[in-house]
Amino acid sequence: MADLEIPSGSQMLQQQQQQLPPPQPMRLEVEPSTSSSASSTTGSAGSSSGGAATSSSSVTTVVVDVIATTAGTVEDPLEPCKKKPRVDSGEKCQSPCKEQIIKRETTEKLEYRLGGILCCAVCLDLPKSAIYQCTNGHLMCAGCFTHLLADARLRDEVATCPNCRVEISKHQASRNLAVEKAVNELPSECQYCNKEYPRNTLDRHERELCEERTTRCMYHRIGCPWRGPYHEVQSHHESCSHPNKSGAEVMDILRVFDQDIEKEKKMYNSIFDLLSYENITFNDLQLKPYRTDEFVHKLYYETSRFSAFTNQWVVKARINNNQRDPTQSCQRQFTYQLILKTKPTTPLEISFVILKGPFGDMKLSPQIHQFEFTEQTNESPYFTLPLVDSGEANRLLSAKTIQFRLIAFRQ
Repeated sequence: MADLEIPSGSQMLQQQQQQLPPPQPMRLEVEPSTSSSASSTTGSAGSSSGGAATSSSSVTTVVVDVIATTAGTVEDPLEPCKKKPRVDSGEKCQSPCKEQIIKRETTEKLEYRLGGILCCAVCLDLPKSAIYQCTNGHLMCAGCFTHLLADARLRDEVATCPNCRVEISKHQASRNLAVEKAVNELPSECQYCNKEYPRNTLDRHERELCEERTTRCMYHRIGCPWRGPYHEVQSHHESCSHPNKSGAEVMDILRVFDQDIEKEKKMYNSIFDLLSYENITFNDLQLKPYRTDEFVHKLYYETSRFSAFTNQWVVKARINNNQRDPTQSCQRQFTYQLILKTKPTTPLEISFVILKGPFGDMKLSPQIHQFEFTEQTNESPYFTLPLVDSGEANRLLSAKTIQFRLIAFRQ
């Protein structure tokens, strides 16, 4: 009897999946090979040749039934998501389809993608001023750059790039002017009307052109507290009650403004009084960083000795009133004191003020202080250095030295 070649079940399943119509029960008829039939007929005996001929002439039928549901349960992991059968329960496909990814990429504008590329490596925001880069090209805004340098100075460490850990400093890092120009052309959202404008024109729009910008009433100097959008100013002026107030009510409001003016007037008058003193001296000084000898080395600043009124003096400064770890605080300030290094023969009543000077760029609001130095009290109390904000303190910390001018008066 001839050998029959019957396909295996896995081969039949693969043939079923390649056909476009849904799989149906399949019936296959397999005929024996001609060569094998002939050889079996000639090599057999007479009595058995008749039976072999009968068996060779007959067609052996093999029926293989493939259930359609079995083929449906076999999933190809490489098959696209869109060709998978839809689930009746309403569940969405977990993996994003290729068409959805392409559609999302095409719908995103170029400026939004550039915003994610040109952002600061520290705060992940688009810089609004100068942009610095390390030697490997990682970008940092001016505020974060000075903050990294200030933290390194407070920890007595070397400042490094937050991405590649390469050393950064004001001499090793450089400004990227091309990125600054590109960022200025990117759109930014107005904080009042939520419309997008180029960043180089956004400030003027928010300050002068936006109809939703916050505006004060024209009668705010006589006490009107109204603040609202610009397009409602005219209607408010028509209904504002402050122009109709009596003179007595207006005078009560103006007294508050007079108090602030008196403070400024008093400061200017004191300056002119000090300029009339017999002994006036000034010194252009540098505050240099040092470390204490304690277990936790704290940072402080001190100038070299300088002469004034036939005596030797130094200026000493510290950060956050000698806080244990100033790096844990985002608000930073300087305090300073004037120290007399020689013994005075008579008490010295000194008035002094710190200015930025011709060689410094410190941004501060000058304040005049006064103290009487004697042989027992040769150190003044610590006075707050009136910087404009905490960012200015970080900028001073990032510098190698702090340059300023000290003007002292003695009657």
